[in-house]
Amino acid sequence: MAELSDDELLAELGVKVEAKKAGGLTPREERVIAGFEDIVRFHQEHGRAPLHGEQRDIFERLYAVRLDRLRGLSECRDLLAPYDKFGMLNAATATAVAAADELDDEALLAELGFDSAKTDDISVLKHVVSREEKRAAEEIANRTPCEDFMTFEPLFEQVRHELDSGVRQTRNLDKAEMQLSDIRPGEWFVVGGQIAYIASAGDTFVTEYDRKDRRLRVVYDNATESNVLARSLQKALYRDGAGRRVTNPSAGPLFGNEAEGDDLESGTIYVLRSKSDLPDIAKHRELIHKIGVTGGSVETRIAQAAQDPTYLLAEVEVVATYKLFNVKRTRLENIFHRLFGAVRLDLSITDRFGKPVMPREWFLVPLQVIDAAVEKIRDGSITEFIYDPATASLQKAGKRKSS
Repeated sequence: MAELSDDELLAELGVKVEAKKAGGLTPREERVIAGFEDIVRFHQEHGRAPLHGEQRDIFERLYAVRLDRLRGLSECRDLLAPYDKFGMLNAATATAVAAADELDDEALLAELGFDSAKTDDISVLKHVVSREEKRAAEEIANRTPCEDFMTFEPLFEQVRHELDSGVRQTRNLDKAEMQLSDIRPGEWFVVGGQIAYIASAGDTFVTEYDRKDRRLRVVYDNATESNVLARSLQKALYRDGAGRRVTNPSAGPLFGNEAEGDDLESGTIYVLRSKSDLPDIAKHRELIHKIGVTGGSVETRIAQAAQDPTYLLAEVEVVATYKLFNVKRTRLENIFHRLFGAVRLDLSITDRFGKPVMPREWFLVPLQVIDAAVEKIRDGSITEFIYDPATASLQKAGKRKSS
């Protein structure tokens, strides 16, 4: 192999001579360290340094060539000394130079899918990623069982329902527009083929590279969770070809001047309490409310409540009504279902034919919160809020307190 200058060898290893940033490594030094860490992991797995030879695995042969060149560069030996736990950079441990009939480094790279003729930068080893990228991937992969998943399961069910009904949508991630501040509690994403919910976030801190970051608790729809850095999740979303952002529910034009389809000239939001003697209902009677929308008389709507499993087969009490004009009923009902989906009453009632019915419009939510929600519907700000069961209050999206 022709003798190469130090600068040429550094270029092949992904290092260009450049001034270090104060207090950190250059990106190319990071890449050299990441490449050497591959060799260290190989030693850990096989109990020896990588060797040359046609009978060897293609990655082992590449690692062997890389190790030979790292040993020959004093700059690299100094840089990698803290990571050389097996003493592989010591000249005394060096293996013999590859025989002439063995593949050289360029041929090895070609066999790995790298074509140096297509780029001016032979240092771009596609199978060597930066240490920062590796850490991000490891964080996302390092998931643990979510012990309190039952708390989040209704939220995931509601999001799936809203995606199916079109209340929410999934959108491609725009790397140019998406900011770290967009990855915040209350937001939903699709990463690794799973729906991910950001449940909480720690305090913001500054990394060694003078960038802001913070720890997130991310819960996934397969009942696992991870404690990841916001930037790690951001990188995982960008790398994932199917990574998507789940939009927040949009009320659309709740109120308008022109009637469309199921629009009503006037409508009423009504809130009911049940007079049922069922123990679970009686115990929480002051908190359990049915929220509905009608274009007619509320009294007419509830006249047959005692015979209707939708009303828990019991008489009901009207505790609040709110008059609206030109209301789009379906969108309005979807807003309430989205907002209070996490505290929907989980109860099955048997109808007069013996079939089980699960009413969907009863929620464990205080009346004053419903009143606040209606006011935010009227002023159009409701899509900026979520309901926090822990504090029994509406919280600005991204400001939800961790339980």
